[in-house]
Amino acid sequence: MIKSENPLFTYIALMLAVLFWGLSFVATKIALQSFTPFCLIFIRFFTASLFFIVLFWRTGFPTLSKNDLKSLLLLAVMQPGLYFTFETFGLQYTSATKTSLIIATIPVVVLSLSALLLKERIRAINFLGIMLSLVGVSLLVFGSGEKEELGGMFIGDLLIFGAVLSASVYMILTRRLGASIPSRQITGMQIIFGAIIFFPAFVYDLPKFNPQGITSEAVLAVVGLTLFATIGAFLCYNYALTKISAAKASVCINVIPLVTAFGAWALLGESLTMTQLSGAGIVIFAVFLANHTHAPGIKSRKNFKSA
Repeated sequence: MIKSENPLFTYIALMLAVLFWGLSFVATKIALQSFTPFCLIFIRFFTASLFFIVLFWRTGFPTLSKNDLKSLLLLAVMQPGLYFTFETFGLQYTSATKTSLIIATIPVVVLSLSALLLKERIRAINFLGIMLSLVGVSLLVFGSGEKEELGGMFIGDLLIFGAVLSASVYMILTRRLGASIPSRQITGMQIIFGAIIFFPAFVYDLPKFNPQGITSEAVLAVVGLTLFATIGAFLCYNYALTKISAAKASVCINVIPLVTAFGAWALLGESLTMTQLSGAGIVIFAVFLANHTHAPGIKSRKNFKSA
């Protein structure tokens, strides 16, 4: 198992990824006023891929085996490929509220897959943190004071759960690949393959795109999404996944609704209630529990592990 030489740096990287992804929902809302969904996604990944191609051109392209390339392609198919596709189409059939709650189950799925595939162990206190994070996310989602709809077609829920599975497999694959491939190379190849994967969807969406309707705010949003939510966030999160267990890294994903709520409050003028603030506090405490470790020399008595 890979151990971090600098735990503080690992968690800073993890929190930066969560910050960038959390604020990306605000930027996406602005960008979608001028861009169609798949045009926006492709532009993000295509521009980011140019950055990594130039970087690899200057520093040397990764020397990867056929098996490594296959694994990296599978990684890109899962995230961003299937994840964004499932989420985009799923939101057409089910509510954003329900989507948030289903996405919040990612740490639970990663926990199960980590035990089965990576033989990672998790202590009782860490498991409690993962479960508690679901409570905090629920308060964030339902605490707005507005009537929330949980209704929606079953097919939409299945599509969103497909996004959950895709993101979970991505985390497991990144954790495994990180044992032999540097996180920068993983991220670069993931984004280059992602741009290739989304090109057909971009071509399909292109006739709906109106270049004359592009605003300066939308352009700034796309630049921010490319630099921070695509390049920066994936670099940071993939680095963290090579340093700590997939289960611990995944529970931090549940901080994203918290960042989004505060970002929408600060930038879009949306309101925050005391219930939502309580949920934010619970999520932060839950992430602390999920990542809590014993002091050196103290052995854990309870672990959850695969047979």
